Amino acid sequence: MTKPALSHTVLLDTIIGGGQALGTLDDGRKALVWGGLPGETVAFRVTKKKSHFVEGVVSELKTSSTERISPADPDSYLSTSPWQFMKFSAEQHYKAALIEEAFELHDIVLPNPIEMYSDGHIDHYRNKVEFSWYSDADKNGGETLDLAFFRRGSKGKITIDACSLLPDSMMKLAKEIRDLLRAKKVTARQLKTLLIRCDKSGQCVWQLYLKEVNPDLITTKEASNLTAQGGELIYSDPKSPASRITKRLAQYGEIALSDILLGVPFNYAAESFFQINLPVYEQVLHDLKRWVVADTQTIDLYSGVGTIGLTIGGDECTLIEIDENAVREMKRNIKRLESNAKAVLAPSEKSLDYIKPYTTVIVDPPRAGLHRDVITRLLSVRPQRIIYLSCNPSTQARDVALLATAYGIAHHQGYNFFPRTPHIEHLVVLDLRDTSLQFNTV
Repeated sequence: MTKPALSHTVLLDTIIGGGQALGTLDDGRKALVWGGLPGETVAFRVTKKKSHFVEGVVSELKTSSTERISPADPDSYLSTSPWQFMKFSAEQHYKAALIEEAFELHDIVLPNPIEMYSDGHIDHYRNKVEFSWYSDADKNGGETLDLAFFRRGSKGKITIDACSLLPDSMMKLAKEIRDLLRAKKVTARQLKTLLIRCDKSGQCVWQLYLKEVNPDLITTKEASNLTAQGGELIYSDPKSPASRITKRLAQYGEIALSDILLGVPFNYAAESFFQINLPVYEQVLHDLKRWVVADTQTIDLYSGVGTIGLTIGGDECTLIEIDENAVREMKRNIKRLESNAKAVLAPSEKSLDYIKPYTTVIVDPPRAGLHRDVITRLLSVRPQRIIYLSCNPSTQARDVALLATAYGIAHHQGYNFFPRTPHIEHLVVLDLRDTSLQFNTV
């Protein structure tokens, strides 16, 4: 017999950086709870238990906040966009507060009130999704294949037939592929994931990751009947939980997407790194461009496929990226644009010689923030301006605190790239404190 899930009741006090609401149990342990808001008393099902804290998911509301609303995806929102249950105005407030808190923990007072930019589109904005699969026995003794997401706080899955984060064209294509595989009696055990990506116009490409080598699973005719410009069958080693490309098995149609950012065209593959919310990202690029000084050499670290450096970096931009697939896409974009930009395949911390005085350094690191060697080089060489875009204000604040011995904050701005989720983007522009070396105020 399965043991019943442990449950507690707690008054929630605040929202923390991970996205959960925080409360304190009667025994002094902290409770990190998904699906709750400050001021609410909730019963929650425990999903993780440690000596000093527990994690869980709300199972019953005892008292409800005025900031609470009904989620658009009541069955699955905790798996995909766990802040769907709060008013968008509350989301904007909490994201700004989390940025401020992250910097205050490092004794940094941001010079202006924190603003969170949003274009107002909080649904159907996401241009990339990766579905898992689930099979359940049907009444005829077979198995019915379903699209699925992993259930937050467990190893279980929840089946999906709709998702408010996705454009209609992506969800339509996902169900077409699901139905095609159902007709072939394919089960979840044979599959790993389904990746779908679309451009700004809604045109889609797909990649179906298989656990076995089966290049004939989908015929060319069947693929041509899907509402997509192209797709691929990919074998992914089942020993790895991640959907990595072990071998490309079959290709149908055109598999590269294209989009224009600030007037600059980019081609990119379904699996490559490219921004998820392009309208908001274009606003970021527009804002960044104000801080890149004309006729000045630009260094773009952690550059991905080059969307920052190739749009705003000027004629003398060096782009440094560790991922070889991203650099391959970057080089193709440089060639197509006939740009003088230079692509470098290397870790940023191994490319320190490119950081020089009288340059603008752009950094957009992963969640871990800047490598310590990069910070050491910046403090040693002291380029005039550092433009720091971050997906993790906590590590950004840590890095800015280390750079504060030489740099002051000239500008900062929050961006809501991922509405209805806890994810935050934050821009900080740092200028040398020696005013004789600083750029003119923009």
